[in-house]
Amino acid sequence: MLAREVGARMAARLDLLKINPRRVADIGCATGDGIRELHTRYGTAAGDKLAIAIDYALPMLAAVRKRTPRLQRLAGRGPRLLNADVRSLPLAANSLGLAWSNLVLHWLDDPLPALKEIHRTLEVGGLLTFSTLGPDTLKELRAAAAATGAGDSVRRFLDMHDLGDMLVAAGFGDPVMDMDIITLTYRTPRSFLADQRHLGVRDALLGRQGWRDWRRLLGAWARDAGGRLPATFEIVYGHAWKPEPRQIADGRAVLKFHPR
Repeated sequence: MLAREVGARMAARLDLLKINPRRVADIGCATGDGIRELHTRYGTAAGDKLAIAIDYALPMLAAVRKRTPRLQRLAGRGPRLLNADVRSLPLAANSLGLAWSNLVLHWLDDPLPALKEIHRTLEVGGLLTFSTLGPDTLKELRAAAAATGAGDSVRRFLDMHDLGDMLVAAGFGDPVMDMDIITLTYRTPRSFLADQRHLGVRDALLGRQGWRDWRRLLGAWARDAGGRLPATFEIVYGHAWKPEPRQIADGRAVLKFHPR
């Protein structure tokens, strides 16, 4: 599954960062692979105050709870579940040491308000790490749409330079961006559509078209040398830190003097 593979690659990037957050949150947690990784990686000493699983969809939170070991739940050591929108998080300012978000931000028409909200909830020195889909995602279907004159309804995604600019605009410091390509292959268009339906994002990713347009588009999808249908997913990874504030809430600048 795409989200699981991307999450594993995000976790590998954490190995390169020396952090020991007191409280972590998986924003857009889906079925909980990310929060389980963070819960294991950073310990369970703080119980349910350590790890927070956040999702807008209640069925996803139910899946996280179901997959939490029963003894963890009984001991109060499982992740805390929070039903919320990333653009309006019911968390105190400066309360998180690490915010993790795997393949969520690209579903927002404008990620900037969400990035500002995550910045608010992070403590000074806290880290945001995330992944999104990039502009080359499903380029094969865009090519097929162009070749047949079918409507190109596949969602458009921001590139990593635009996202880096948004991180700075949201108040983050030292953003680091990179990307890689994951190509999945399918035996038939039907198996591809079933995969997207299983992820619960078919309409959000592909958009809506008439049946005739979809038939022409999928019929023009070029197969690879092995006779399978390739689907490219450009994955953009980013992380950035919350620096010390340069001004306080009333607009006055913060100046620091260091003795010689």
